[in-house]
Amino acid sequence: MIRISEAAQAHFRKLLDKQEPDTNIRVFVVNPGTPTAECGVSYCPPDAVEASDICLEFDGFDAVVDKDSAPFLEEAEIDFVTDQMGSQLTLKAPNAKTRRVADDAPLIERVNYMIDAEINPQLANHGGKVVLLEITPAGKAVLQFGGGCNGCSMVDVTLKEGIEKQMLAQFPELTGVMDATEHHAGEHSYY
Repeated sequence: MIRISEAAQAHFRKLLDKQEPDTNIRVFVVNPGTPTAECGVSYCPPDAVEASDICLEFDGFDAVVDKDSAPFLEEAEIDFVTDQMGSQLTLKAPNAKTRRVADDAPLIERVNYMIDAEINPQLANHGGKVVLLEITPAGKAVLQFGGGCNGCSMVDVTLKEGIEKQMLAQFPELTGVMDATEHHAGEHSYY
């Protein structure tokens, strides 16, 4: 479920040596499955472990995960990196904002997951986002852009060279991608 690098494990052991005996770490997600999801790590004293918690064994400590956070921490990675700026703990949880869907889930669910997990984080760097409105009977994914993408002069390039290529490579059952947003008016042109 969670991969913790050797460097991060050593860092946790060093921190835990200064805590009361049998203290472990807790890895959690606040607001899991939402755009505001945040991951965290904290100390977990022995009396804070719930019966429903999942305990993942590492060298010298356990990582404790509550059952609600567990599905959103699939494929999570914790590392401890040192560079010229100093040292820091990093936690990457690609499924924190949206729960991973099964490979055999309906196409619309798999496309929505891809948008939430892969495309929107990239668009968010520019203040934008995209929403899947529907998949047409002809296999076209109809998208609506919002935020910084609405009215952007590069939206056609983003759609055709970025999103469409990425979607068609991942979903061979799709035949293309359509933009439902009328960018000059900020409205939907598809309808």
